[in-house]
Amino acid sequence: MRNTILLFVSIFIISSCNKEESNPHNETEYKQKMREFVIGISQYSKSTNPNFLIIPQNGIELVSSNGDVSGQPHKAYLDAIDANGQEDLFYGYDKDDQATSETVNSYLKELLNISKNHGNKILVTDYCSTPSKMTNSYFENNNAGYVSFAANRRELDNIPTFPTSINQENNSVITNISQVKNFLYLINPSNFSSKTDFINAVTATNYDLLIMDLFFNDVKAFTSSEIAQLKNKANGGKRLVVSYMSIGEAEDYRYYWQTSWNTNKPAWLDTENPDWAGNYKVKYWNTEWQNIIYGNDNSYLKKILNTNFDGVYLDIIDAFKYYE
Repeated sequence: MRNTILLFVSIFIISSCNKEESNPHNETEYKQKMREFVIGISQYSKSTNPNFLIIPQNGIELVSSNGDVSGQPHKAYLDAIDANGQEDLFYGYDKDDQATSETVNSYLKELLNISKNHGNKILVTDYCSTPSKMTNSYFENNNAGYVSFAANRRELDNIPTFPTSINQENNSVITNISQVKNFLYLINPSNFSSKTDFINAVTATNYDLLIMDLFFNDVKAFTSSEIAQLKNKANGGKRLVVSYMSIGEAEDYRYYWQTSWNTNKPAWLDTENPDWAGNYKVKYWNTEWQNIIYGNDNSYLKKILNTNFDGVYLDIIDAFKYYE
């Protein structure tokens, strides 16, 4: 009996030590592992800058304790974030420039409102290009109490020319996410010939918030002085500037990618996304992957913090759905 007990204890200890490297055991735990990842990112960044914004995009089920509209608000997660980004709420869920079904829209709004009622900002990106639909997107989101951007290209590589006067344009000095009335989502600068061209185009606008990439065309990082320039509106106001960062997929065009991974994948690297070449699913609960993202001076998030961005826009939060 004693030997049996010792064997059980040994197995338990080994299992406990390897827990963070093993797969979560059920669907609920996949969600919780993502919550813990985001909370860790928040704690790390806010220890450096208490005003640093944490904005997860999609995966809105995480705001509920059971991942459903029937659950209680997940306070620890909601306290760790400052806003929620949501794509395709009114347009683009099934097809760009096509209205999202009422069923999907209502489901998402119920969950988004859990976060909104907790005091977090809701930032919606609808994908529509017909002017009447873009106008309707702004109208519907405003009625729901959300801030929105009608993106006329899924690639997010341009500044829309419609409407000619941007939605709720103002000359305010924006210092807090609560003041934001509109935003520009421009993470793909491939249509701009240089950093200077990109900066000039953005500073000619009056958006309250800019979501962009740390890198220009995946190669050269913007500097803190360039980010300071981008915070200027054309009309004399100021905007917030937030950096995009994917935490649910690895991208083979990022600085951290090692060519050896093409033939000898690390334990956390999973299958390629069939819809986005060069993007790979990751076991996001794995310590090695998380160390790439945050928690040390060589991490992705540290580079963003050092460049004086006002926050981070976390993508592929809904990676838990792939593993569920």
